[in-house]
Amino acid sequence: MYYFISILILVVCVLLGLIVLVQNPKGGGLAANFAGTGSQFMGARQTADFLEKATWTLSIVLLVLSLSATMIVPRNVEDVSAQDTQLREQLEDVNQPAPVDFQTPPPKDKN
Repeated sequence: MYYFISILILVVCVLLGLIVLVQNPKGGGLAANFAGTGSQFMGARQTADFLEKATWTLSIVLLVLSLSATMIVPRNVEDVSAQDTQLREQLEDVNQPAPVDFQTPPPKDKN
C-alpha cells in the first residue's frame, strides 16, 4: 500500500509541476494564447480559472497523500529494534574470520 501511495505522490508531483510551468505569473502563459479580440467565451479567463483550480486541487491531493503515507509507514519501535539486532548479528557473523587449524600441516607443493 505504501508503494502505491508513493507512486501516486510521484504522479501528482509531475502533474503539479507541469501545470505550474504552463502558468505565467504575470497573467500570460497558456491563458495569453487564447486572448482574442475581447471575447471571454472559452478565452483567457476560463483557462486561467481552470489552471488555478487544477493547481489547488493537486496541491490538496498531494497534502492528503503525503499525510496518509506517513500514517502507513510502520513505526513500531520494537519491530525496528528487533530487525536492527538481527542485522547486526548477521553482519558480525559475516565479518568473523575463518577459523585456522594449526594442527594440520599445509599442503605440499608438487614442484
